[in-house]
Amino acid sequence: MLRLGYNTNGFSCHSLESALEIIAGLGYRGVAITLDNYILNPGAADLNRQLEQTEAILHNDSLACVIETGARFLLDPRRKHEPTLISADAAGRKIRLDFLKNALEIAARLDSQALSFWSGIKQEGVRRADAWDWLVAGCKELSEYTGQFGIPLAFEPEPGMFIENLTEYQKLAEQVENPLFGLTLDVGHAFLTEDDSPAECIRKFGPSIKNIHLEDMKKGDHKHLQFGDGEIEFSEVFEALKEINFAGLINVELSRHSRNAVKAAEQAYNFLRYFLQH
Repeated sequence: MLRLGYNTNGFSCHSLESALEIIAGLGYRGVAITLDNYILNPGAADLNRQLEQTEAILHNDSLACVIETGARFLLDPRRKHEPTLISADAAGRKIRLDFLKNALEIAARLDSQALSFWSGIKQEGVRRADAWDWLVAGCKELSEYTGQFGIPLAFEPEPGMFIENLTEYQKLAEQVENPLFGLTLDVGHAFLTEDDSPAECIRKFGPSIKNIHLEDMKKGDHKHLQFGDGEIEFSEVFEALKEINFAGLINVELSRHSRNAVKAAEQAYNFLRYFLQH
């Protein structure tokens, strides 16, 4: 049976504990936990206490989880999503890589199904060839590191980032050459960047998909919309997921809906549960 989850980046006004309890209470069977300044921050002095509490809630509420690493200002309070694996300075690249390794340790502690991450944006002055080499090297090192945990990596192509479509992801995966290096397929992103429909992308990349992000979207506009407000055919998406026997989490990502998080999560669940049942 397909399992719906909800990303905690859509509950940024709540504590993690409250978010988890609400998400479970609405009927979701999983959660995508976005590490952030006050949510399992690897640098927090009380991280172990937070992990113990989170582990207990996940267990008591029977929630599966994945770990997400896309917090906007966790590593640099002044620059969104920086530094990255393709930053110009080696020190910045190491900061991101060390953060991803720490995130893997958190993922292992919580028995997570995957660790999701992306390339970041190539800054002006960085040669494309250099960015590619740095990204491949970082992904290879991270893939080797996760071997001790057995947790799949789920790389997310994102519009506007260095790796923004599935063709580029496939090229990267071929160079990383590690069976633990998989894909986060964001259905809305695929709707924007691919010639194939999201359903066709799911069928084509099925063996690589470790994590799904789900939201509605309109062509040509990278805005995560509530379901029914965009143009995506979700009956086709869920049919494809069933065809490939997808066993991971399908995580709703409405990060800009936090000020009305409970209603947004409930509305999303009520819309999507139809497709789980049919």
